[in-house]
Amino acid sequence: MVFPIGCGIGARMDPPSFRWPRYVWFIPAALIVIGTVLNILSPRDYWGDYQLGAAVVLAGALLSLRHTIAAGAALVLVELALLVKDGYFGHAAGTYSLINALFTALVGIGVNRVIARHGRRLEAVRSVAEAAQRAVLPAPPAGVGPLAIAAVYKTAQIEALIGGDAYAVQDTPYGTRLLIADVRGKGLGAVGTVSVLLGAFREAADRAPDLVALAERMERALVREASSREEDVRVEGFVTAVFAEITAGAERVRLLNCGHPSPYLLEGDTVSSLDPGEPSLPLGMSSLGVPRAAPKDWPFPTGGTLLLVTDGVTEARDRSGTFYDPASRLAGRGPFQKPDEVVQVLVRDVERWTGGPRDDDMAILAITRCG
Repeated sequence: MVFPIGCGIGARMDPPSFRWPRYVWFIPAALIVIGTVLNILSPRDYWGDYQLGAAVVLAGALLSLRHTIAAGAALVLVELALLVKDGYFGHAAGTYSLINALFTALVGIGVNRVIARHGRRLEAVRSVAEAAQRAVLPAPPAGVGPLAIAAVYKTAQIEALIGGDAYAVQDTPYGTRLLIADVRGKGLGAVGTVSVLLGAFREAADRAPDLVALAERMERALVREASSREEDVRVEGFVTAVFAEITAGAERVRLLNCGHPSPYLLEGDTVSSLDPGEPSLPLGMSSLGVPRAAPKDWPFPTGGTLLLVTDGVTEARDRSGTFYDPASRLAGRGPFQKPDEVVQVLVRDVERWTGGPRDDDMAILAITRCG
């Protein structure tokens, strides 16, 4: 699910529905032609009936009802013409052959109706999933003051819309606060944790006086949520996260890293990793009693872009097993005028890098200081 947002202009792009390649439409027609030619050339038996039958069933599975009926009609007409040509029409063998052709056409139409019914059900399920995605992970605001924002979320499985990554942006009395996080685990359990995580962020971002206090409030919310779950989830469950706070004038950005991949600052052609040095432990590990590290500050130049990613980006591998490095891959590609340019370039580059399906979800949040 992609939310490309430029400086002051926001738009939302829904994931495209699946479409068969165009060449698929010609396969049933090609089979009808091949089957007809084989039947014309065969000395006695109709060798092409298999191709004709396959054409109708394939049309029912892949094409519309109108195209399926057309394929079925073509099958019956071809069979009828051949029976008349060869003198079988009116004989028992010819009648059985014509009945088989009609039966095959009806099977193709039946297949088409069953698949269409399941398609409608899947579309309804997809609509519910999209609504849940918007509720759990709504689009960030188009901009906050001088900041323009773009975000993208891509799950590892193309059929899925919801996963264990999360991001949020909120204007607060302390400045613009941001969150990007990665929940350990997958499936509905991870989605439930994401819901708790984002709910706690929206509640605490306006009230916590600093990023450490914000992280502690979210820590307590996650501990409460985990207390009602299985023991292995309580023991092994954790959330890596980066909390960011951009001052009211957008001159500086303050970061608190809780075991998450470091953010990046893009300025012109250069890309810098905002490494915290010693990150805090991930959320959900307060039982270890380790105090959180202090946030670190960096200047946020005009025209610069703060880029936050999950490990679906930094742990994407090419065929040789090499991890993707946003700093080296994005260096020299600027300057970027809008945050959605950064997001689009990064997504395309990661897809080229992996050359196929990814193993993990990928979330990206980009914030550009426009002026």
